[in-house]
Amino acid sequence: MNFQTGCDNTNLTMLADFYEFTMGNGYVENGMENQIVYYDMFFRRVPDDGGFAILAGLHQVIDYLSNLRFTEEDIEFLRSKNMFGERFLNYLSNFKFECDVWAIPEGTPVFPQEPLVIVRGPAPQAQLLETMILLTINHQTLIATKANRIVRAAKGRPVVEFGSRRAQGFASANYGARASYIGGCLGTANTLADRDYGVPAAGTMAHSWVQMFPSEIDAFRAYARVYPDSCFLLVDTYNVLKSGLPNAIKVFNEELLPKGYRPKGIRIDSGDMAYLTKAARKVLDEAGFEDCGIMISSGLDEYVIENLLLQGACVNSFGVGERLITSQSEPIFGGVYKLTALEKDGKMVPTIKISENVEKITTPGFKQVHRFFDKNTNKALADVVTLFDEVIDESKPYELFHPIHTWKRKTITNYYTKPLLVQVFNNGERIYDSPSLLDIRNHTANSLDGFWEEIKRIENPHFYVVDLSEKLWKVKNNLLSNTPH
Repeated sequence: MNFQTGCDNTNLTMLADFYEFTMGNGYVENGMENQIVYYDMFFRRVPDDGGFAILAGLHQVIDYLSNLRFTEEDIEFLRSKNMFGERFLNYLSNFKFECDVWAIPEGTPVFPQEPLVIVRGPAPQAQLLETMILLTINHQTLIATKANRIVRAAKGRPVVEFGSRRAQGFASANYGARASYIGGCLGTANTLADRDYGVPAAGTMAHSWVQMFPSEIDAFRAYARVYPDSCFLLVDTYNVLKSGLPNAIKVFNEELLPKGYRPKGIRIDSGDMAYLTKAARKVLDEAGFEDCGIMISSGLDEYVIENLLLQGACVNSFGVGERLITSQSEPIFGGVYKLTALEKDGKMVPTIKISENVEKITTPGFKQVHRFFDKNTNKALADVVTLFDEVIDESKPYELFHPIHTWKRKTITNYYTKPLLVQVFNNGERIYDSPSLLDIRNHTANSLDGFWEEIKRIENPHFYVVDLSEKLWKVKNNLLSNTPH
């Protein structure tokens, strides 16, 4: 990823918290450079109190891991800090990525406390990856999740991401557009995201176009003559019902119909959207333009869209900007990266972080996530986090139980399971082919078809069960009981 051009495949090895280097130096100085460790990246709660998140950003993590290297300039910079020993600097000079990495594929609905990415490898290397994995997965998952909430609120009407100008920097604009497409948006206003990622770019005119001409109707005529087969007019520069809409209809009749074209739509960017869209729909229909779409933009999010549709707003599509590209209602995705195991004498030894805050207690060990589905409905029943090598016998009933309130139990039958984590790197070599962005987007939609509508509610969604297997629960409970705290 090149932050100058917005492209991938740029070395970002030094984009790391400084403590990743101080700890790495400490590991080398203490002879621990070959100590094998396991780290989990996971999150603790869904933004906006939603029912789930949509995982995104894995492709950029893969690009980052594929380009890890230290240049002479990097080494000299670290040497200039007068904090790092020559053994560590030599280690970085001869750096070769050797980690194993597992991840849940992009576009998959995910839930709190599930490992999204697992890293196994030498301690200095695994620690070094923390910042980039977190910032990449956190950002794109946040935007993909917000986009999906907005798309669901639109109830089948297309949503286009309009937020580039309000994003926190050009990287956020580009990757936010990518993530919004994964989440279900139809396209973006960001042309670079189309060029680099294939997110369809869309756009027509701004108010400045109308202001450039002697009159509004002159502006509409000029646009219709240039784009007769895709004429979409912005009708609120002066007055929607008294000026914009009558002028648009006049241009449709005089410039498009005689040439055999039909108008694509009008866009309203201000005013009382419920009232204006209902009034505009009536006028368009009476003029014989029942097929002319109405798009609205400005200040939209899932809550505004849901409310407008409840009021009967006549809208065919939405342009959603700053509240999507920044996830304005909750702009932080709280993913964390925690040590979960060490290897001693070739065997995995689980570790745990304990806190007075129960949700901050980590789940130890090397793990897999199994999604359980009902055989009759193909709907997801629950997720179970297991030890990685656990095998679930689908011919037998399976007992789910809450990992804290263990008296909450439920036995399920007639199910099948799907492991979610797939291996991406083996000893530093990439072994996973990233799907196309369109395939990832389709995976999101297809995966969500496997969840009940109650889980997909915008507000007060049904709680989806994420449990630990009995074996993993025993490992965790044993560590909790025997670790001083």
